[in-house]
Amino acid sequence: DLSGLYFATSGQHLEHRIHVDHNIANAKSRVNYKGALSGQDARTVWIGDVFIHKGADGTDTYELNRNLLLTDGARADSVPNLEIETGEIVGAGHASTTGRFDDEQLFYLQSRGIPADIARRLVIRGFFAEIVTKLKNEAIEERIMDRIDAELAKVGE
Repeated sequence: DLSGLYFATSGQHLEHRIHVDHNIANAKSRVNYKGALSGQDARTVWIGDVFIHKGADGTDTYELNRNLLLTDGARADSVPNLEIETGEIVGAGHASTTGRFDDEQLFYLQSRGIPADIARRLVIRGFFAEIVTKLKNEAIEERIMDRIDAELAKVGE
């Protein structure tokens, strides 16, 4: 498994290139990257290349990149690629999503008495939680979430 997260703010350009190479039989991989972007000219590029070579029969692979655009002026490009040289695989898939903040989630939390700024922060933290909680180390998880909160505070989210 390979997981990652990122947060781009005004004027930042972040690029991630992932290369997964399956060259033996019965290999398995999962790639999951998530990013949030906020501010004018915040930009990310994610390129995920998965190669399944001849002889890597029985391989099972999946790659996913999800981006959350928090403001206008932010842009995320995502390019998942699969190159498969054998027809004898268990599975090979990829997905990419880039979308705006979900106002319905915000509305739901606000209807339960949670102020807008706190509700927004909860939704964004929830977006990243899938990756952060896999670390199974509370101190590191807390440090990462604190860093996310600090980035949100900088941009007034």
